Amino acid sequence: MTDDRVNPVDSQLKNNQPQNNQSTNNQSKNTQAQKPMPNNASINSSNVNNSAARPAAKAESAPEPQIKKVDVVIAGVTYPIYCPVHEQEELHSAVSYINNYALDLKRDAPSLSQESLLVLCCLNLYEKIHANQRDEEDRLQQTKQSEALLSKIMKDAHSIL
Repeated sequence: MTDDRVNPVDSQLKNNQPQNNQSTNNQSKNTQAQKPMPNNASINSSNVNNSAARPAAKAESAPEPQIKKVDVVIAGVTYPIYCPVHEQEELHSAVSYINNYALDLKRDAPSLSQESLLVLCCLNLYEKIHANQRDEEDRLQQTKQSEALLSKIMKDAHSIL
């Protein structure tokens, strides 16, 4: 299935790229401005140790999140996603689940457009999330009732003894 329409994700990414480039350039300029200039005076071992410790301290005080472009495929269409490096594994897990879910929907309704398929996928996944939240609320309510009943039984048992 080919889709000649402009992908809204691609449009959004193109609109955001100049801003990202500007922030990257600003970060590079800031990093360059923060680097200590070498001193022409003689350097003793304590200066070497201090200057070696400074970059590590700067890295710890203000770690910059590293963002990486990841191409993900859902129902045969590739989408570029900008994701923090430390969240890539979770992203791949989510993509795998959503892709399998979307492919199952597509198998049941092969005439759906990609957009309709993804909307239906989102609605069905929301329904699953909402059902899980209701189930969790029900479990919490049952736990509270069980604890209250157990407390009452123990109180009654202590009063008898």
